[in-house]
Amino acid sequence: MPTATPAPTPKAVIHQRYGAKAVYRAEEVREAVHGACPGLALPQATRCVYRGHLHLAGVLTVATPGTFLRKKDAEQAAAQMAIDKLGIQATANIPGTPEEAWEELTGRISYFFADENFPTSSHPLVGHLCVALRRNGDLLGRIPISAIVACDVKVHTLCKIIDPKAELDPLLVLSMIYNAAKQSPGVSVSDSNFWIESQRPYSPEAVDQALQHWSGISDPIGVEAILVPCVMEDEPKVVSLNVSENEHYMVDIASKLSATDSSHVLVSRTVGKTSSEIRFYFPAPDVQFVSDLSSNVVGCRGDGNMNCVINKRASYISGQTIYGDAILANVGYTRRDTELQTENVTLCTYYRILLGKLPDGIYKISKDSILVAELPYVYSRTNWKGPSPRDLIGSFCRLQRLSEPHFTVNRVSASCNALGSAVCSEETGSPKTAAKNQCANDGRIDKENPDVFKCYVKIYSKKRELLLEYSTDDKWSKESDALQNSALKVLIWFNRYFKQLNTHVEKLYLPKSTDGFTVYPDIFLQEFSMCLSVYGKTSGGDSRTCNTAGLFYMDTSHQQLENSALLTDIDGQDSGVFPSHGSLTCISYTVYLFTKDKKKKYLLEVNNEFEFEIGAGAVRNQLESCVTQLSVDQSACFVDELSDRDLILAAASELSPDLSKISRDSCILEFSVKVLQVTEPLEDRMEKALFSPPLSKQRVEFAVRHINQLHATTLVDFGCGSGSLLDSLLEHPTTLEKIVGVDISRKGLTRAAKSLHQKLSKKSLTQTSVPTAVLYHGSVTDFDSRIYGFDIGTCLEVIEHVEEDEASLFGSVVLSSFCPAVLIVSTPNYEYNPILQRSAMPNKEEEPEENAGPCKFRNHDHKFEWTRAQFQHWATGLAASHSYSVEFSGVGGSGEEPGYASQIAVFRRMARDQDESSQKEDEPLQPYEVLWEWGNASIPSN
Repeated sequence: MPTATPAPTPKAVIHQRYGAKAVYRAEEVREAVHGACPGLALPQATRCVYRGHLHLAGVLTVATPGTFLRKKDAEQAAAQMAIDKLGIQATANIPGTPEEAWEELTGRISYFFADENFPTSSHPLVGHLCVALRRNGDLLGRIPISAIVACDVKVHTLCKIIDPKAELDPLLVLSMIYNAAKQSPGVSVSDSNFWIESQRPYSPEAVDQALQHWSGISDPIGVEAILVPCVMEDEPKVVSLNVSENEHYMVDIASKLSATDSSHVLVSRTVGKTSSEIRFYFPAPDVQFVSDLSSNVVGCRGDGNMNCVINKRASYISGQTIYGDAILANVGYTRRDTELQTENVTLCTYYRILLGKLPDGIYKISKDSILVAELPYVYSRTNWKGPSPRDLIGSFCRLQRLSEPHFTVNRVSASCNALGSAVCSEETGSPKTAAKNQCANDGRIDKENPDVFKCYVKIYSKKRELLLEYSTDDKWSKESDALQNSALKVLIWFNRYFKQLNTHVEKLYLPKSTDGFTVYPDIFLQEFSMCLSVYGKTSGGDSRTCNTAGLFYMDTSHQQLENSALLTDIDGQDSGVFPSHGSLTCISYTVYLFTKDKKKKYLLEVNNEFEFEIGAGAVRNQLESCVTQLSVDQSACFVDELSDRDLILAAASELSPDLSKISRDSCILEFSVKVLQVTEPLEDRMEKALFSPPLSKQRVEFAVRHINQLHATTLVDFGCGSGSLLDSLLEHPTTLEKIVGVDISRKGLTRAAKSLHQKLSKKSLTQTSVPTAVLYHGSVTDFDSRIYGFDIGTCLEVIEHVEEDEASLFGSVVLSSFCPAVLIVSTPNYEYNPILQRSAMPNKEEEPEENAGPCKFRNHDHKFEWTRAQFQHWATGLAASHSYSVEFSGVGGSGEEPGYASQIAVFRRMARDQDESSQKEDEPLQPYEVLWEWGNASIPSN
């Protein structure tokens, strides 16, 4: 059954009535944000909001009394005010029944050819008529019926009311117009072709006036277009259209398509940018039209007619049924101009349109970065660049001809166990259980934290049939965060599903349920059948693609590859400012395609200012690896394997004819990258703004005090990352003789080695002389006998970056196997987050902080953040199990309520089993790889 047509937006209603007379303006206003934290050394936080203005020349001007967070909301509100003041009825001009629509369609066709409307009209159809009036012979005054299809949106709307199938079938639209024209007064149609003309000749005065308004073509025009063959094995190719004086532009298109004449050329809706005239032109099959309103249908004669074969690629791109070979061209008349508008359509244009229909395509195109940008796996309001996830999933659904995505955001009571579920496990005796008990005793956390939000997403077909839904236990402190993060999860799911379409049909399965997603395979496969026929690896249009429900792993967590890029041609002085995890980094880059024999070189993509967040999966892995090895103002080159051919062709702005013949085996990509600017992660910026010295330095000073108190000579930093602690220790006088770092990230260790080598090479940069330094690549949960029994071990702001069970495993392995005399562990204090986050400057698009729920984590990469009770429960349990004592302290703040910003546990070994010690020292367990070393690395550890 047909679905109800959605109500038009206020702006759409105004545009329908006043068109270009409507001028909108969004006035930017700064207003204070309530709920700032008093006493902090920061200016009062403000946010940017908008007031909407609408000016209708000669009619009225309105301005919204209130303000809005988004420009488009302010403009829609202004349009609604104008509608209310003018008393406009939004649905007054939309027929309610097929019979009413048919009557209006016949009247509208008559209107187009009425003598009194012809000379003064700015309707694009008059441009077609003027060309017809410059002709001689039988074609004088005749235009193709498809010209009406190309020019008038209202005709499309009426056809869809008569029969909803018309939205997908240009041939059905042609049938309706043909039959309606037969019943339209003053209009004549051909019995054997698809020409339409006025039954009465126009007056000479009307013709002269129209020809003066609509310019003719003085010189022939050459326009590039793309021929998209119906046969899938044939590649799209560039063709040249020649538009000559006094000839309709579809004449040459008909010739290229071997159509009978231009009246036999059908036209699709516009594709790509809404402001363009890019359409598919294709030959009309051999059809027989029926003039009965109740059966406005068409059919193909003969199974062997090539024109009756559906062009899958063109149909997928346009969302309509396209028959036979098709030409994608940007040519036509518009209301904006008085002459024929043309623009070249290149293979790059074609592949970009194709890319735009993919889940990550709009994001890549919006960033102007086809070969570098990737859809991030996490949403951060402060660091997200480009269209929001909600806008992206909405665009994806519209381009796939689905209904708008449906979001349901529910407010959930923020009890203490809701907080626990975000950060802890359910096991008895776990920090979560301890936190529950604490809440049950005093009820304090429940009272202080307002509600949180959960978001559910449903994706429907155009017929409102449910094909996918997503629900999650994740909770967010803001409604917008819940919505955007859920939208991103759905977008990532679609993106990974589309990536699987290169898999052979026998290996490709569609899940019924996984990772919070529920899929309805029959509806899903029905809606994406054309897409699957284009991208799925099938032979002869095999309909078996994806028709089985079964296991299909769709992990939406990000899996970062650790392969480091091999850099060449490094240029520029080391500024000491390196990108780090969570930092916002701005780069410039150029991408070339080389044949491996270096005989040919193609420039593919240039971007002079590209910004992304390190660690968010926002760029290809090798490029991020390159960037994290450079400091600001340094540049380097690296090579990487070839991207998918479609991406290469979409990126290439200057397309060489032989570029489409590239082979993965014979070509490589070369990237030239320069780091322009690095902005520290929000967490670091907040800490520097609120604490003097910054928390990171306070943690180092805390470690230095314990080193010197213990007269420690050996130190191992577990999870050393890019070596910030080891690097900082060299700036303080200590008793250390050997420092060791262990980390799983080669990229971080590479940067640590570079920094340490630079400082140790120049003794003027250090306050202490450390004879030995070693960096090991390996997991901190694997024992290596070379770092057994060190004087001191550190693990500062690391455990929150792994899952809780891994944090517990780390504690057990370090205390039971590595056995340092002292272990210092620090982690964020979740209870301090409200102070930090109330002081942060809000983003322009953020909502008010009032009634925000439990605070978000300080970094989106944190897997958990513990309260003081949770941290102490974890640490005391570990200490008791491994013969260590533990004391608690912290840095940042006075230590009074709500505690320190960074909480610290100091474990001290109480006793040491000599037999066990000797056995472990003798064990040749050395799974770690030495990535870098300095000095005499063989100095005994004790």
